[in-house]
Amino acid sequence: MNATANSVTQLPAVSVIMPILNEERHLKEAVEAILAQEYDGEMEVVLALGPSTDRTDEVAARLTAEHPKVSTVPNPTGRTPAALNAAIKASRHPIVVRVDGHAALSPGYIATAVRLMEETGAMNVGGIMHAQGTNAWEQAVAAAMTSKIGVGNAAFHTGGEAQQAETVYLGVFRREVLEKLDGYNEEFIRAQDWELNFRIRESGGLIWFSPELLVDYRPRPSVRELAKQYRNYGRWRHVVARFHSGSINLRYLAPPTAVCAIAAGIVVGAALTPWGFVIPGGYLAAIVAGSIPAGKGLPLKARAQIPVALATMHMTWGWGFLTSPKSLAKKVIASRRPAVPQEPAVN
Repeated sequence: MNATANSVTQLPAVSVIMPILNEERHLKEAVEAILAQEYDGEMEVVLALGPSTDRTDEVAARLTAEHPKVSTVPNPTGRTPAALNAAIKASRHPIVVRVDGHAALSPGYIATAVRLMEETGAMNVGGIMHAQGTNAWEQAVAAAMTSKIGVGNAAFHTGGEAQQAETVYLGVFRREVLEKLDGYNEEFIRAQDWELNFRIRESGGLIWFSPELLVDYRPRPSVRELAKQYRNYGRWRHVVARFHSGSINLRYLAPPTAVCAIAAGIVVGAALTPWGFVIPGGYLAAIVAGSIPAGKGLPLKARAQIPVALATMHMTWGWGFLTSPKSLAKKVIASRRPAVPQEPAVN
């Protein structure tokens, strides 16, 4: 048997799962980036299709007709965790790669992830959410999403050394851990990745971040869509904090603290003394100053919109966190599943 045949038999087969809803713009690009991966093991791609209102289903139909490795499964709820679980159930290989419909894997992503799993023994590996814009607004959002003033010290946004992590972007999983933990908790409409990774760590599994793994991400195309995205992030991150006590840290408390401080400063400035406006004024000055290094190399039109992107991200995330209803957390808590301890390796 030749060397090529040996490499095929040695590499584990891979299932790529994709939750898809209203992804007409980017779905073809995302799937083609997967199919272009130079990976010698067997591979399948499963698209979990929600009730899209654009031409996503037509794009998906063409992809399945043109590529035998691509199949679809319905996701009537349209919810991301339900889509992921449906795709996991419909897939069959021991390595499960999550990819979103507006993300494009970098060359060598799957092969590198499989190698890192072997080297580290991790249950999930992931890398950098490499935000890339196609117009001035998206470029501004991408700059905000990859700067420390925008997202703090999250390695999967800003990069860093390979290391153990709390969570990673998207993820490449061992199927055994997904099956042991019953996959994603479908009550988490957002923050389902963080919640699943918490349970993996709670059960004794390793989450591994590596800057070698790069995924191009397409930002939301408008202020309104970005605000909706980050409001939901904040809302559901508070649910995670209530669901898993002790899982919150100062980075997550910064946006709600900023919202409260700015609101208080405006009230004091309007009702009592102009000195109250120092707080919102200081915040505005900080994001304008932070935009300068973040926008290095971008066109002027994109650089000018970075403060808007930063303020939208901070304020809506903070507002979502502050207004997250306890009733939502109670509903999620009612679905709590106990951690499943990882079985010790047998020599």
